Amino acid sequence: MPEGDTVWQTARRLHTALAGRVLTRSDLRVPKYATADLTGRTVLDVTPRGKHLLTRIEGGLTLHTHLRMDGSWKVYAPGERWSGGPGHQIRVILGTAEHTAVGYRLPVLELLRSTDEHRAVGHLGPDLLGPDWNPDKALENLLRDPARPLGEALLDQRNLAGIGNIYKCELCFLLGATPWLPIGDLPAERAAQLPALAKKLLEANRDRPARSTTGRRDQNLYVYGRAPRPCLRCRTSIRTANQGDGSRERPTYWCPTCQSGPAPGAKPSPSRRPPSRTTPPPTPPSRTTN
Repeated sequence: MPEGDTVWQTARRLHTALAGRVLTRSDLRVPKYATADLTGRTVLDVTPRGKHLLTRIEGGLTLHTHLRMDGSWKVYAPGERWSGGPGHQIRVILGTAEHTAVGYRLPVLELLRSTDEHRAVGHLGPDLLGPDWNPDKALENLLRDPARPLGEALLDQRNLAGIGNIYKCELCFLLGATPWLPIGDLPAERAAQLPALAKKLLEANRDRPARSTTGRRDQNLYVYGRAPRPCLRCRTSIRTANQGDGSRERPTYWCPTCQSGPAPGAKPSPSRRPPSRTTPPPTPPSRTTN
């Protein structure tokens, strides 16, 4: 599932191509909206909300889409070959005189009244890349269920919106805790750092074509996708296992030396806390890192 920075980039591309322009083509290829016609209306803006996309259209309408695992939006110039997938995977086409935006494999597509957007995104926690960001509220949400594993709490978009599986793994590494550590066992000083650290990572990457959490030229990520290669800090082999988030299993990566806490299948005591570090966790890159 795309991370919040990927959705933010998609929204920016769509906004640049469509906002302020009149739709000359409208094709919603789902049965419920097969007769809906948006041609002649002006696109007002395209706004990301966590991992959701809201395309607001003249007349008080909003096209709500979500990419989930396989969805994508592509923007094409007139005469450009469409290369996002076969025609039967197209779910929506929005065309103007200058560009055509095509949504492929979109599992969520609904046309709402703009006044009803809360039905689609009202359940989300503070958006890491949005104007509603509130670190105190995000931390309060995360700690509401102290027995919940850290990794699962980070993925729950009701706590804070925008973290996917990659950032989950990288954040846990930077915090020095395994994703299976009950979030209530995270030392208070590290828990307090979590919202700002998550925001810093996503902001550092929202304008980059290649995501990086390390600031290094030779390796972009600390743990995600790196098993069984050696940890960049301690050279221990990175491990991987599945972590359920209530709906599916996700490949999770961690360093058993740099990250304290239970491993998969362990049942720690509610009072268990990871030992204090002797060295500070790595510092994520700033937005100006090459």
